[in-house]
Amino acid sequence: MFLVRRASQDLPKKLTGIANRSFKSLKIQGDSVDSSIPSSLTHGIHVFHCPDAVGIVAKLSECIASRGGNILGADVFVPEKKHVFYSRSEFIFDPAKWSRSQMEEDFLKLSTTFNAMKSVVRVPDQDPKYKIAILVSKQEHCLVDLLHQWQDGRLPVEITSVISNHDRAPNTHVFRFLQRHGIPYHYVSSNGDYKSEVEMLNLVQGTDFLVLARYMQVLSGDFLKKYGKDIINIHHGLLPSFKGGSPSRQAFDAGVKLIGATSHFVTEELDAGPIIEQMVERVSHRDNLQSFVQKSENLEKQCLSKAIKSYCELRVLPYQENKTVVF
Repeated sequence: MFLVRRASQDLPKKLTGIANRSFKSLKIQGDSVDSSIPSSLTHGIHVFHCPDAVGIVAKLSECIASRGGNILGADVFVPEKKHVFYSRSEFIFDPAKWSRSQMEEDFLKLSTTFNAMKSVVRVPDQDPKYKIAILVSKQEHCLVDLLHQWQDGRLPVEITSVISNHDRAPNTHVFRFLQRHGIPYHYVSSNGDYKSEVEMLNLVQGTDFLVLARYMQVLSGDFLKKYGKDIINIHHGLLPSFKGGSPSRQAFDAGVKLIGATSHFVTEELDAGPIIEQMVERVSHRDNLQSFVQKSENLEKQCLSKAIKSYCELRVLPYQENKTVVF
């Protein structure tokens, strides 16, 4: 209730009616941008993470409105007794009246005013797409799904390369797809030694983040430190009960009724990084092993692609030591 009461003081009067609703997070409008935006206007996104203070929402609104921008949607989250503030705003603006450089300067002033830990603005139509490298082993279901979504324009990234510890022949479906679209494929042996990690680090230079699309090799703490950027991983939701080889067979034989997938950031502790997205689905005695595995793989594909899209849309913010805020 504190959040809503406090937020209602900062928002325009026409929005204060929501103060009677008991929400832990505040959403001014919908999750997505209106497709009917006039062609002269451009869509922008801003995320903000700072110590909690009175008047943040008002200043954010003022910053955008003072340049002729209009907020389409905003999410605000203030966790109880943590004294921190999170927000994500979507807005439209006229680039002729609010240049990209001026926008950076305006939000930088706001960041300085509130001692922000994170303040990022993105204009998808003007800013370069995020550059990623995809790491994969033998299983291809997640990789193929990402490649097809990228081909259809549904994955807002530039794929700089695919790196694998499994050597693929030139006549394979994936190899031909990559060759046709000019995406380099690199085979790096999975010895896990210093030389192979140095080779991988050289290959991923210039990327904004990495995606592990069922990459079955542990990245060392040294690699993570030297890369220094975010890495998104996906794994089945059968952990920790069913480890090692053939986890799907183990779970199927155990008669589990609920399966899932988890996408998270990579840390030095195996499969223990901050969670971005999770999905679940029921299975039953009517499933055979084939349908069981297919449902599990479908969840992995959906979960990974949604995590990547959320990350590119600035929906993911760090929260506490090992959690995330996902708007």
